[in-house]
Amino acid sequence: MNSPSLVDLSRLQFAVTAMYHFLFVPLTLGLSILVAIMESVFVMTGRTIWRDMTRFWGILFGINFAMGVATGITMEFQFGTNWAYYSHYVGDIFGVPLAIEGLMAFFLEGTFIGLFFFGWDRLSRRQHLVVTWLVAIGSNLSALWILIANAWMQNPTGAHFNSSTMRMELDSIRDVIFNPVAQSKFVHTVSAGYVTGAIFVLAVSAWYLLRGRHIEFAKRSATVAISFGLAAALSVVVLGDESGYTVTEHQKMKLAAIESEWHTEPAPAAFTIVGFPDMATHQTRARVQVPWMLGLIATRSTDTEVPGIFELVEHAKQRIINGIPAATALRTLRRDPNDQAAREKLKAHAEDLGYALLLRKYVDDPAQATVAQIEKAAWDTVPSVAPIFWSFRVMVGLGFFFIALFAVGFYLAAKRRIAQSRRFLQVALWSLPFPWIAAEMGWFVAEHGRQPWSIEGVLPTFLAVSPIPTSSVAISLAGFVVFYTVLAVIDVFLLKKYVKLGPGAASSPPDTTDGAPGILINAGVRH
Repeated sequence: MNSPSLVDLSRLQFAVTAMYHFLFVPLTLGLSILVAIMESVFVMTGRTIWRDMTRFWGILFGINFAMGVATGITMEFQFGTNWAYYSHYVGDIFGVPLAIEGLMAFFLEGTFIGLFFFGWDRLSRRQHLVVTWLVAIGSNLSALWILIANAWMQNPTGAHFNSSTMRMELDSIRDVIFNPVAQSKFVHTVSAGYVTGAIFVLAVSAWYLLRGRHIEFAKRSATVAISFGLAAALSVVVLGDESGYTVTEHQKMKLAAIESEWHTEPAPAAFTIVGFPDMATHQTRARVQVPWMLGLIATRSTDTEVPGIFELVEHAKQRIINGIPAATALRTLRRDPNDQAAREKLKAHAEDLGYALLLRKYVDDPAQATVAQIEKAAWDTVPSVAPIFWSFRVMVGLGFFFIALFAVGFYLAAKRRIAQSRRFLQVALWSLPFPWIAAEMGWFVAEHGRQPWSIEGVLPTFLAVSPIPTSSVAISLAGFVVFYTVLAVIDVFLLKKYVKLGPGAASSPPDTTDGAPGILINAGVRH
């Protein structure tokens, strides 16, 4: 059994690397589609300004893409270093979407991004447009397969535990791919990325307009960003509702923690707008609620209850007790793989085996657990309520702010008054960091909300950690923080550099043919 400090440090290291990586992912997703839209307009109209927009925003996309690749590769290696038992236990299922992501999506976008930058004078307009859309599709496919893998951790389906190999094994790749959590998580996350890209383009355009630079370029860029962003922001809310509904179906404890619902309320439950959850007293103080709202959102009915934390803890306690025979049978099979009686007992209680494994935090043999230890293990299924509660509300509040911002911008764009509305431009500029805050809060809710599980209901996090020296994890964590911080600083420096240079850094003489628009771009510098 791993020490608490080792588990905490390993979790912190993966959280740090994941959240650093996710600084780059949303912008990559959003800019890839926006650049493809701009080039589509250029091909349809032939107007040089749209080509300049494609190239300029494409340079910023390329910088961000490179940083995303650099920070993402190390994450997969951690499954074999810090989370070796996790990889052994569920690698047959979890590794499948990751492998497909590398073969299908990453190689696709990695190949065509080179053609995007170096193919301007080698491809026709339409050929280059196809390349740009393939880069965008590859970026989104990459997100799809990563989110399928992540969703399986939230809702493990299409797999079973094999008592002969002592591992989880794949039953149906179709069930893994079409996991309802995966579908809702993908569309919600990708839409949030689109919002990030739109806010980024709008904020940079607002900066130009406030300083009276590149007026026509900035107005067109802002208009595209506002139109695309409004559709994306509305989608985030609608698809977020669907994502919340899947949480109700598959992760009831996470939902109860998000709403700080300590006890089951009569249906339909009220939604808590603000409050102050207290884990020590199991109460939420100064609560402001909207009647019926939680019940309608979470269950889409007026007569279905949303279980509270105390009731879910009692349910977890019963599952722990039911799973103890499976844990006992598992120990027997490790000594004697041919014990048929133990195999049948394990099969009968296999659904609750993961819950019994929670007892390994307190006792080596779950069959020897005391009533107090079972009680502790049951309460371990409750994540930290206050951080999840507030993170969710920050995310939702920013989501509605984005809708309002884009709606106002859409009105101003329709009236052709964007450049004259300095107050709107100032708000748009200062909104630049908000989509990243919302995205990080969303990931925190999703990942911290499923603790104590690395695989929901199957494998507790503390058992998934590799038995390596705590000092090694601490040193590598410090190294990752330094290295990733340097990459983040470089990313910001390069983005600022090319934003200050403006679209002129990526412009080229107008072309008169369909086959050779402009000159070669190498990292945004003309040759």
